[in-house]
Amino acid sequence: MTSIGHNLHTVRERIATACARAQRPAEEVTLMAVSKTFGPEAVRQAHEAGQRAFGENYIQEAVEKMALLSDLPLEWHCIGPIQSNKTRLVAQHFDWAHTVDRLKIAQRLSEQRPQGKPPLQVCIQVNIDGGTSKSGVLPDEAADLAREVARLPGLRLRGLMTIPEPAPDYEAQKAVHDQAADLFRRLREAGLELDTLSMGMSADLEAAIAAGSTMVRVGTAIFGARPRP
Repeated sequence: MTSIGHNLHTVRERIATACARAQRPAEEVTLMAVSKTFGPEAVRQAHEAGQRAFGENYIQEAVEKMALLSDLPLEWHCIGPIQSNKTRLVAQHFDWAHTVDRLKIAQRLSEQRPQGKPPLQVCIQVNIDGGTSKSGVLPDEAADLAREVARLPGLRLRGLMTIPEPAPDYEAQKAVHDQAADLFRRLREAGLELDTLSMGMSADLEAAIAAGSTMVRVGTAIFGARPRP
């Protein structure tokens, strides 16, 4: 087994253990492997170990990587900021967009999604803890944006995504993730058909799963330290 394969096995065990502690089926949590800055060969190794969903932050880099991996049945998730001049690449090449935080971006993705492709799966990025360096709508703005996005053709609204500031311990991590889970619950109760809560990374996936995450985004624990630019 490659080191990437071994790391994936370890991460899956962490997910299974966290789900068991939370009394949740492990099947409720999808593992997305964050492959940004790693080359196609690393993605191939992860695929050989059974991984299908991959997250990319840098859109141009991701599109080039996709072309080199077009022989594999992979699912590509855009988890980086989406600027107006990059919406066409996201709409044409990705399966998911997790970082929609403005109606303008959602409208461009809708207009530029090629006919004949399945709808682009979309999450609203929420700045759940008010971090000044983070993208995302504030929690009290999420419902209005979600309703607008849900109406757009070519898109399918799936849920929420959060990237909170690093927290010092498990309890602090879970407290922030609980806020996102509560917002997710309230939006569902308000009639929005959401099924995805994308939160939790290498350092805090246990707390995220305990709070109700349905998709964790793990990079370092699978691929190792990121190469220096």
